[in-house]
Amino acid sequence: MSEQAVIHNTFVLERSFTKTPERVFAAFSDPALKQRWFAASTSNHAVEKFELDFRVGGFEITQSRFGEGSPFPGVEMVNEERFQDILPNRRIVTASTMTIGGRRISASLVTVELLATETGTDMVFTHQAAFFEGSDGPAMRQDGWKQILDRLQKALS
Repeated sequence: MSEQAVIHNTFVLERSFTKTPERVFAAFSDPALKQRWFAASTSNHAVEKFELDFRVGGFEITQSRFGEGSPFPGVEMVNEERFQDILPNRRIVTASTMTIGGRRISASLVTVELLATETGTDMVFTHQAAFFEGSDGPAMRQDGWKQILDRLQKALS
């Protein structure tokens, strides 16, 4: 075996918010709110499509095109998710795939746990993935999620 075909990785990110679990949950479940902090909040890509059907068995699709300042100018990226489990104000579990330029680069399972605290909400974000040949890899994905969750934190401020 010359090169590992699939790289498996798990990482956990934690955040604390001064908002209630209901407010944090709404940032994931409300299509307009989620599009603002999740899909349309960076300058290195243009969102071409964002759809959210927030229910168990429902889906989320984000289709975008990388901009000129990115490593892949003009190339399409598609993230497709299916909601596996939703417990209002407590938990969201999704299974997703990501493609770049029409080639699948990863499959992931994401669990978002919301825990009420005296000062708001603690969130535990667990990302489990299989990265395929030529993918962005675990370190890049973890950095990407850190940035996305930072944008969520700002959106909730």
